[in-house]
Amino acid sequence: MNEIVSAINAVVWSPALVFLCLGAGLYFSVRTRFLQLRHFREMIRLIFQSKVSNTGISPFQALSMTLAGRVGTGNIAGVATAITFGGPGALFWMWVVAFLGASSAFVESTLGQVYKEKIDGEYRGGPAFYIEKGLGIKWFAWLFAFTTILACGLLLPGVQANAISSSVSTAFSIDTRITATGLALLLAFIIFGGLRRIAAFASAVVPFMAVAYVGIAILIILLNITQVPAMIALIFRSAFGFDSAFGAILGLAIMWGVRRGVYSNEAGQGTAPHASSAASVSHPAKQGLVQAFSVYVDTLFICSATGFMLLITGLYNVEGPTGDVMYTGVMGVGAGPGYVQTAMENLMPGFGNIFVAVALFFFAFTTILAYYYIAETNISYINRTIARPWMNTVLKFGIIGAVVYGTLRTAELAWGLGDIGVGLMAWLNIAAILLLRKPAFACLRDYEAQKAQGIDPVFHPEELGIKGAEYWIERLADEKRSHDQE
Repeated sequence: MNEIVSAINAVVWSPALVFLCLGAGLYFSVRTRFLQLRHFREMIRLIFQSKVSNTGISPFQALSMTLAGRVGTGNIAGVATAITFGGPGALFWMWVVAFLGASSAFVESTLGQVYKEKIDGEYRGGPAFYIEKGLGIKWFAWLFAFTTILACGLLLPGVQANAISSSVSTAFSIDTRITATGLALLLAFIIFGGLRRIAAFASAVVPFMAVAYVGIAILIILLNITQVPAMIALIFRSAFGFDSAFGAILGLAIMWGVRRGVYSNEAGQGTAPHASSAASVSHPAKQGLVQAFSVYVDTLFICSATGFMLLITGLYNVEGPTGDVMYTGVMGVGAGPGYVQTAMENLMPGFGNIFVAVALFFFAFTTILAYYYIAETNISYINRTIARPWMNTVLKFGIIGAVVYGTLRTAELAWGLGDIGVGLMAWLNIAAILLLRKPAFACLRDYEAQKAQGIDPVFHPEELGIKGAEYWIERLADEKRSHDQE
């Protein structure tokens, strides 16, 4: 099975996808005049604009749900894996993916808002919606929907569950079968409660754990501040092939940095637009900017925190392309959360191991919830034509089964299946947002123009020549009727 999965991954994650991710991010950055830098303060301001309606959630809740998907095992186990197979330089290429990916996140999340719909009293949107409405290619939209249901409903949850199982076993010596049962019961309780229960759980847990994790990492860095210059130098030397030990794996540093960067921050993958479309905002660009900031939180803050802890302590391993050992800093621990737990335990005996296990549990579990919501949204997209209520029931039990299976399977197989899911979604979504770039750019220009006039931007799709944004046209008409009646 592992050999089959590896063969599929070699095709999905060919160098072409690596260049596509980087190239699309660079193109969007240039065309938007590096909005990820120009609008940094605006991103933060928009997060705390509280607006909740009967059909939507607040920008902060949407950010929390998106971070629930972005911040997961990729921030801990994924960083460790990237360093193992790509060397310390892989962390630099994760930063590059985050910086460029912030513009991709803006484009896809803005498009999600432009072409969203109201279904069963809730806002729904995502790549399937904007592919059909914006591009008018229904078969392409259905292909993305089915791919996403498969990836988020069956392939990706196992990675998160496997990491939880591994870290809990290391920290507490709990049998994996007990962990699998506990995860299944907790997941069932939340997903049968609907969108608002998922949003409430994510907005309560994600910010707290993210701040706590980064705070501990900063403390560790401060305690080892004298080693920071050498660590930064090692990262940059390795990233550009100048390090005597790791220079030979420059290509792997780029590949694994991009691969794990995309897996972690999900920019361009097509997952974020699902949660961002649920937010109640007056202009699509608002949520686009909020989601661009979420990429920074994921990679520049949390992934960097993990990478710095590993590199400062030296408790990591690096393997060459043929499996040869290039550096050994920790014995008897496989690439994954065990590296981070070992590093933290060495620095904070009696506390570090447990803290990483708890952090990883919440990061990974909220990601599983986000995967469920994404898969459910694509089922809602399919059910717009012919209602198939049984599909939601199948999804609920399917994702619970995937979590149990992932908990009990090997990490290698879980990661392999997860990579296939991420890669397939990235191929389809990046192609779509490149084709649909003009409406996103028009939204940004319109938002900036209205801000320059000192007004709170309101979206008028017809004035921008954007077709297919029926929700916004109906919303403006309803607001006009309400105003006329007053």
